[in-house]
Amino acid sequence: MCSMPTLRQIRRLGLASLALVALTLAASAPAGASSFLSRFPTETTLASTVPANGDVNPYGIAEVPRSVGSLVRGGLLVSNFNAASNLQGTGTTIVQVLPDGTASQFARIDPVPSGCGAGVGLTTALVVLHSGLVVVGSLPTSDGSAATAQPGCLIALDAGGHVVATLSGGPIAGPWDMTAVEHGDHAALFVTNVLNGTLAASPGTVDQGTVVRLTLRLRHDDAPRLLDERVIATGFPERTDPAALVVGPTGVALGRHGTLFVADTVGSRIAAIPDALTRTHPFGGGGITVSSGGALNGPLGLAAAPGGDLIAANAGDGNLVDVRPFGGQLARTVEPAGAGTLFGLAVLGRRDGIAFVDDGDNTLRLLH
Repeated sequence: MCSMPTLRQIRRLGLASLALVALTLAASAPAGASSFLSRFPTETTLASTVPANGDVNPYGIAEVPRSVGSLVRGGLLVSNFNAASNLQGTGTTIVQVLPDGTASQFARIDPVPSGCGAGVGLTTALVVLHSGLVVVGSLPTSDGSAATAQPGCLIALDAGGHVVATLSGGPIAGPWDMTAVEHGDHAALFVTNVLNGTLAASPGTVDQGTVVRLTLRLRHDDAPRLLDERVIATGFPERTDPAALVVGPTGVALGRHGTLFVADTVGSRIAAIPDALTRTHPFGGGGITVSSGGALNGPLGLAAAPGGDLIAANAGDGNLVDVRPFGGQLARTVEPAGAGTLFGLAVLGRRDGIAFVDDGDNTLRLLH
């Protein structure tokens, strides 16, 4: 069953978030025949995501907004979490897949950048800015187990795939997914974090997952400058997992009126954080639930679609789920192999479709 928020929760949103209230109330309404997900009947495998060094387990995905350096407009970057040994948290490569399916290595992060711990394990946190700056999250392990997981860092690369800066420490603790918004020469990164007290509580669950907003000043000829880092949401459940390393808040998507949506993987729900662009204090309790249960089964990747739909990729099965702004959910099986294959996804702006990674066979796929 899909759950609805309480009246007290709705009141906490305030008048500035009436659009979010409408979305929340509609979550239990019956779905119509049409949805964003249903617009794309065809599924195509674009390319393998395995580079020359054999990295596997594709996690993050981001569309390139314009051609600059080695980046090609409309191309898709994919980050790999595992090395060829298949140990989690040891992948060091980002692959670029062009619209025609041509794939090549964009970056290999070696040696380990300063401030990132003893290794690199590239997570679902991956964005490409118009300047050509690429930012990717790293949550490294030494042996593929949660026992050796480290807080990691965010790694900034230029358009040629070279490391130019790292962000670590403070509120960055296991960066797991990320989205971004730009305004002029500034960018705001919204990063979910999954290692806040998780290892100490293992194998139990703790409600300490966070969302952090990082404000950057972008410089074309220099490394980005961090202007502000702020925790804007707390209280998301997180835990270690022998198969998935760690499970916690994952996908983030920025919607209308500055509302940030978060995929709560442990809780099988989508939560909302109002006023995410301007919030100065954390929103507690894991945000406001806008949709839970039903077709949502451990959602990981999350993307906002035109018209207000939210598209989630389930960890618990091989389904994408369309959480609709005017009623209900719609699920579509894109990987018959089932659980543990889907991670990052992207609603494409340069071409019509939805791209997603499949770590069951290490490929990048497209609905069109």
